[in-house]
Amino acid sequence: MSTGGGGGGLTARLRRDLGTIESYAGLIGILVGAGIFRVTNDAWARTGPSVILGEVVLALVVLATMLPYAAYVSSPLGELPGGEYTHLSATLGGRRLAFVGAWLKMISYLGALAFLARVGADYLVELLRVLSGSGDVAKDALERYRMPIALGSLVAFYAIHVLGVRWFGRIQVTMCAVLGVSLVVLVVPGLFAIRMGNYVPFFNRGAHGFFEALPFLFFQFAGFEAMIHSAGEVMDSTRRLPRIFLRGLGATTLVYLLMSLVSFGVLPGERLRASAAPMAEVASVYLPAGAAALVTLGAVMAVLTSLNATFLVPSRLGLMLAEDGLVPKWMGVVSPRTGTPILGLTATLVISVGMLLSGQLSLALNIAVFALVLLYFFHSVAFLLLPWLNPALHQSMRLRPSRAVHLGVTGVSVAALGVLIVVQVTGDVAVLGRTTFLERCLKQSLTSVELAIAWSAVGLVLYGLGRRLGARPADAVAHLARPR
Repeated sequence: MSTGGGGGGLTARLRRDLGTIESYAGLIGILVGAGIFRVTNDAWARTGPSVILGEVVLALVVLATMLPYAAYVSSPLGELPGGEYTHLSATLGGRRLAFVGAWLKMISYLGALAFLARVGADYLVELLRVLSGSGDVAKDALERYRMPIALGSLVAFYAIHVLGVRWFGRIQVTMCAVLGVSLVVLVVPGLFAIRMGNYVPFFNRGAHGFFEALPFLFFQFAGFEAMIHSAGEVMDSTRRLPRIFLRGLGATTLVYLLMSLVSFGVLPGERLRASAAPMAEVASVYLPAGAAALVTLGAVMAVLTSLNATFLVPSRLGLMLAEDGLVPKWMGVVSPRTGTPILGLTATLVISVGMLLSGQLSLALNIAVFALVLLYFFHSVAFLLLPWLNPALHQSMRLRPSRAVHLGVTGVSVAALGVLIVVQVTGDVAVLGRTTFLERCLKQSLTSVELAIAWSAVGLVLYGLGRRLGARPADAVAHLARPR
């Protein structure tokens, strides 16, 4: 069994037990998750069925944004699990911005874990109700199990990850297979049950509403880069992962479009928005009970595949930060028996459970998409400037686009992400103007900008403490940035 990343140190103790199939399952699983199966309610409320067009637009943006990830991971940096933290550090020659980005990402993913556990419980309760055939009576009786199910799912995936990344891959592939069957059952007959009148009006609030909906709709795509943190555990990662990213995103986009066409075409948006399990309700319109139950099971699998892949990210980021001496060394301790950062995974479990039980998910979720869009923006800017800031790293890439493609595609990513940031900030400024800080606190509705500033300030304090108290940073990034 091969072990280790190319940089030595803590990352070298990870085991490269993931192959191509497991990596595809990880990427597709985290994308075809809660976003599409829950239906993005806030986006629909702003633009109506034109959510479908929004998905096409954002797919092109994400594809352009994926190019820098694919290129970076094709370099020697693709042997490390640090993702944007590693890429920004190597490109900019400093760690402050990279650390704050990694910190915001960890907060976002920890909040996402708690949210996914709760959504998974919603769908599992719906599945049990469908199987029992007792209607609303059974649903009311099952309500008390919602929180135990959510907690149980977090503990179960924690155990899987502790056992080893090989088990993560096996479970992910199995769940994705069930998900794939359920998608076929949902989509193919659903295309014949579409009522064109449900697409009218296509735009609820014109161009303004359409652009206002895009940040909410981006939730479906947020996390597309999560599997980059498996780079230290994928066999031949610098060759395999770039292709997996680009092809997997294309397949997922097609799934998004087909599911949205069916869901908004079969049921009016108002009814979808009011449902806790909208895809199950869509399936119940044109499928017999058994097939509808299979679709609901597929929804459970979609959420759980996202949960499984999301669990990977915070601990691997913590491992890289520990290797660079910016967080306590215990965050990066890798078990020699399982090849997993057990203490980092334990911290992930404890924090996500705390968020779930406290009901304070808004403190993390309200900045989740905004923080990730900011991180994607800075990542694309760094890649745009890479040939001038770090020519050696640029030359070391297997996937090195032509100058025209590099500037053109990455420029599209930077411009589009910049627009999303402006739209979000403009909306938040409007909220700041009509509500007080106390009102927002009482309603747990602090804006994304406020939360991003607050969490960034905490991150800067932690960075300063890490630099002052931590060990001398490792030189793994500088070593791997040299050309082949």
